Amino acid sequence: MLLHEKLLPYRLLLASQSPRRRELLTGCGLRYELAPRYDVEETYPADMAAADVPLYLSQLKSDGFPRPLAEGEILLTADTVVIAGGEILGKPHDRADALRMLRKLSGARHTVITGVTLRTADRRRSFTAASEVTLRTLTDEETAYYVDTFRPYDKAGSYGIQEWIGYAAIERIDGSFYNVMGLPVQRVYVELERFIGELSQQN
Repeated sequence: MLLHEKLLPYRLLLASQSPRRRELLTGCGLRYELAPRYDVEETYPADMAAADVPLYLSQLKSDGFPRPLAEGEILLTADTVVIAGGEILGKPHDRADALRMLRKLSGARHTVITGVTLRTADRRRSFTAASEVTLRTLTDEETAYYVDTFRPYDKAGSYGIQEWIGYAAIERIDGSFYNVMGLPVQRVYVELERFIGELSQQN
């Protein structure tokens, strides 16, 4: 039985406003609903290792869901961070911040990590996926063009791999391409299937 058939007794809730995550879940044939929008203050301990932050935040988003989960509901939350030189590059505050981030990434290798949490009313599974990305050296003109044309203010690290910069500037990816987009969908598929298997055994 395929995963989309195993999902029929369940209600998969995606707690994300990211159109890219919606596109990726749809692309692998999984039926889901968007969870109602809610706000969570995405803060983490100052001494937390950068690589641990996305998992922590995915769990924080899961725990921040504003109501108890009903029987048969599976909540999916995720958080993606870009790490360069030990610094977490989140969403840029403004144009200057976006340009600063891209200059930091230019001609260098960085890490993209996504933390994902699957949760029912009484069971949870969390995991991470990491991808290593190398950008060629960008000129100031290119970084300005990208920021002004694509306005990547809603993207960690100030770039979207599915946009111009992915075609023109990314030299190498080690790991999941879709993870860099915002959701390691192949890993989500596998982990969700395992999760549903555990739920079936539990029942």
